[in-house]
Amino acid sequence: MYQRVILKLSGEALKGNGTYGINPVTVKGIATEIKEIYELGVQVGIVVGAGNLWRGKTGEELGMDRAQADYMGMLGTIMNGLALQDALESIMVPTRVMTVLPISAVAEPYIRRRAIRHFEKGRVVIFSGGTGSPFFSTDTAAALRAAELNADIILMAKNGVEGVYDKDPRKHQDAVMFDQITQ
Repeated sequence: MYQRVILKLSGEALKGNGTYGINPVTVKGIATEIKEIYELGVQVGIVVGAGNLWRGKTGEELGMDRAQADYMGMLGTIMNGLALQDALESIMVPTRVMTVLPISAVAEPYIRRRAIRHFEKGRVVIFSGGTGSPFFSTDTAAALRAAELNADIILMAKNGVEGVYDKDPRKHQDAVMFDQITQ
């Protein structure tokens, strides 16, 4: 069994059957699944995306400055983090939302040592705001958090992806899925 995991949760997972937004029933179902892992004694960190609300790349394609569009996506991850926190706490799972973007009225600043302390105190920690830098995905943020927090594994909860590939399997039919990855 793993002691500390980082779960990368796609923002798209939070929309349920809708085309966009946050579906509270869906979020509650996800929270219930996370609670099952938490109750095993596993330290759970979650990096949440915002694909259900906004994608920086989409903004760029529509003529926006890419950095500005990415910052909007980072704000979306905070909204999703707060929705997930609400669902987890409604089922009695102690939770903290941390963000790399200063927004102290609703979330704590991300400080590595504080995140580790939250794990030690038995809290689920939701990491929002991505990496805090434009041009990086929340997948990158998940890898970064996992590395700096000494996670045993990264679990990717994404729509339509079965594993890790050498290139995007939705765009390239010859994409090869890796059976094993080493450091």
